[in-house]
Amino acid sequence: MARALSRLDRHGSGKLGWVDPYGDTLFNEQEAQLASEETAALVKGGDDEQQRAALLDLAELLEACAKTPGSYLWFMGD
Repeated sequence: MARALSRLDRHGSGKLGWVDPYGDTLFNEQEAQLASEETAALVKGGDDEQQRAALLDLAELLEACAKTPGSYLWFMGD
């Protein structure tokens, strides 16, 4: 997943670009909803099957977070 997200602009308007591969990143349910939409576009553009599988897993987690009020999705960096 880190490789797939590394293509994103960290200074752009999208949420997934905020995910820090070395530090922790926390999304609330509203941010998860926005990131979920970005993930769908990344899955379509992915050419590596491993990256695609990781992004599909991420999409499930983001969707679950977005549908659960008061929830958070925590990305733990390396």
